[in-house]
Amino acid sequence: MSTTATSLIAFAFIFGGALLGMLLRAILPEPHLSADSKDVVRLGSGLIATLAALVLGLLIASAKSAYDTQSAQIKQMTAQIILLDRFLDHYGPEAETQRKLLRSAVASLAGRIWQGNGSTPVTTAPFVATTTAEEFFDKLLELSPRNEAQRSYQARAMQVSNDLAQTRLLLFAQADNSIPIPFLAVLVFWLAIIFASLSLFARPNATVSAALFIFAVSASGSIFLILELSRPFDGLIAISSTPLRHALAPL
Repeated sequence: MSTTATSLIAFAFIFGGALLGMLLRAILPEPHLSADSKDVVRLGSGLIATLAALVLGLLIASAKSAYDTQSAQIKQMTAQIILLDRFLDHYGPEAETQRKLLRSAVASLAGRIWQGNGSTPVTTAPFVATTTAEEFFDKLLELSPRNEAQRSYQARAMQVSNDLAQTRLLLFAQADNSIPIPFLAVLVFWLAIIFASLSLFARPNATVSAALFIFAVSASGSIFLILELSRPFDGLIAISSTPLRHALAPL
């Protein structure tokens, strides 16, 4: 389910809680709306509001941290690819085939990470290296240095290639960081209770209804933000693939 659809469902439940509170106010006898009842409900909703605020804050911080980590890994991969190409360039004309394969491997790598600019990376299947990447690594091993300089550039290229593969595996391992549905359902339930308590003791009018609507949009907007940050390769806040795709100039 998309983040927009999930956020709209959350908004429906949260604002539905406010409408439920208005309905209960209209049908409950007056003794149930006494000052004592109001104090009990306010204390209970205050406790739930504190829990919901803490959970929302932790979720936003966690999602932002994961987003920044994966964004940094993409930047690191981009830098490693440029450095790898520089080493091969300094190696000499003998590494021209390897440089061409590197450009093909970068395009394939970006396509796998962003899944054709469309969806979240698939992590249900085991990681399998692409044929182009395997061929590039084999060709890198086939280089036959003729002097100490070429031997040094080959060793450095091998090291950067290994570091690049490790960064890619870390990115693959961290791809599935979505929020569990039961966790999200409990959070939405808490927010619905809070909104029901807000409208239970307030006489309904245009100002109250508009305020509750805006508050519900804001609460569901925080959930939308969390869901978007937890999917860094898809959606409105997706990490751009342009730097990685255009890291290497055409030969």
